[in-house]
Amino acid sequence: MSADSVFSSTFSFNKLVIFGVGLIGGSLARALRERGARAPGAQVVGVGRHAQSVARALELGVIDTAATLDDEAALAAALAGADIALIAAPVAQTQSLLERIAPHLDASTVVTDAGSTKGDVIAAARAALGARIGQFVPGHPIAGRESSGVEAALPDLYVGRNVVLCPLAENAPEAVARVAAMWRATGAVIGEMPAAQHDRVFASVSHLPHVLSFALVDQILGAPDAELKFSFAAGGFRDFTRIAASSPEMWRDVCLANRSALLAELDGYTEVLAKLRAAIDRGDGAALETAFARSRAAREAWQERGGKRAAPGAPGTTPADGESGK
Repeated sequence: MSADSVFSSTFSFNKLVIFGVGLIGGSLARALRERGARAPGAQVVGVGRHAQSVARALELGVIDTAATLDDEAALAAALAGADIALIAAPVAQTQSLLERIAPHLDASTVVTDAGSTKGDVIAAARAALGARIGQFVPGHPIAGRESSGVEAALPDLYVGRNVVLCPLAENAPEAVARVAAMWRATGAVIGEMPAAQHDRVFASVSHLPHVLSFALVDQILGAPDAELKFSFAAGGFRDFTRIAASSPEMWRDVCLANRSALLAELDGYTEVLAKLRAAIDRGDGAALETAFARSRAAREAWQERGGKRAAPGAPGTTPADGESGK
């Protein structure tokens, strides 16, 4: 991954269009406004599937104007003269959104996304944009909360957090630098990695933990004494299952979009569980302690390096609060 310093630290814009003004898109808009990165007269436009989906963002002052995907004239006006357009919607919607946007997209507009998977998003962008694929710079802000929606948006959500860019061969360096500068203006740390590597890394440190968290809750829920178990659940259960409060729709899409890498991680995790099960079954305390000690040391080393707020140039890590997951 390249270091943060390769990009320009300045950022200004005339018009930013956000498709999906929820936690991720709303936090970007608030950060640019409240952290002083927004020049006078700059405009943030929020676009949603229906009027009610952007009405709250408008009411809260997160966006300046709103448009809906089903209003052709409003959509065209929203994109006219836009510097940057951000796709902050579930990854499964990427192709349909880009197809909707493409007819109204200025040649100078840079499009980026906030999706948790990149291989599928890039394929969707190629299908939708064709020869204009150079306008699309794949991105992934590694930040989030269990809460969703624009009400949960925070101006400091991205401070110290990683944003991974996965530039394409067709991207102009200026387009990549512009997206990087936008995220840096929110306080984020910028890095790059190839899309395939991104999907392998995040299958391990983000997608797998979410699946395991959902799975534990589901296992207990299926037990005949589930209510009793939940009534005695405390700190360990709370910490392990916190991300099971994330959006089921969003994580369904992530799992399916990154299925190959995620299946490989699930297989690897199953092998480790099998070894631990065998050690427990044979009463091998030494083997258990060795495995646990090794894991604790690795966890402590990660924490000392800054945990989820990783240093510049370090691979993105899994936020304790979930992640963009779009």
